[in-house]
Amino acid sequence: MSKAEDERNRQAGSFGVVADAYERGRPPYPTDAVTWLVPVGARTVVDLGAGTGKLTRALRRPGRKVVAVEPSAEMRAQFARVLPEVPLLHGTAESIPLPDTSADALVCGQAWHWVDPERAVAEAARVLRPGGWLGLVWNDRDVSEPWVAELDQILRGYAAAPTEDRQADRLGRPFEPVQSRDFRWKHLMTPGQILDMVASRSYVITLKPETREELLGRVRALLDAKHPVEMPYVTKCYRARLS
Repeated sequence: MSKAEDERNRQAGSFGVVADAYERGRPPYPTDAVTWLVPVGARTVVDLGAGTGKLTRALRRPGRKVVAVEPSAEMRAQFARVLPEVPLLHGTAESIPLPDTSADALVCGQAWHWVDPERAVAEAARVLRPGGWLGLVWNDRDVSEPWVAELDQILRGYAAAPTEDRQADRLGRPFEPVQSRDFRWKHLMTPGQILDMVASRSYVITLKPETREELLGRVRALLDAKHPVEMPYVTKCYRARLS
């Protein structure tokens, strides 16, 4: 395993230790984005890499069964506290603990860049019913807002985000060509929630403690100076139908 792959795996497995901050600081997903990702007639939807259930909450609707799949025990504990009535399974995108052709849609929020795409695509195709949809979604901070650009500059100065090859636009067979769409929106947040959002990033979690505290101190100073009350996001969505 290369040094880059080792670091990537270390970051991918880091979220459990900040599951509570993840729940407090990570944004939800806008309704119009989720409506676009999941077909109207879907009755069984799987949330891959469900985390603390941020996307799961948006996927739920009358007449629809949502099943969550999450590898981290700490994340599952937070999920079970918030959504105790939703079925929650230990698994990954490469090994989904569900029968063949058992879901109408699979949706992966904020996590596809951590998976082995070849194995995950094959597994998604196994679990989906013919004509089912695979949806991938990321909430990205909108750096066209000046203070968000300053925040991004601070983060890059201390803890450059891992290079993400999301591979969302080239799933390949047996899926049809990928469709994509962006949704711009704003999320009301307190300074404390913004700090939790920063603290729950994998590349911040894995910093040395003294470096992490220095970074968070600079973020606090920025928030004190700018007094933001909302975070602008661009929610980037991708979907593909199983042939």
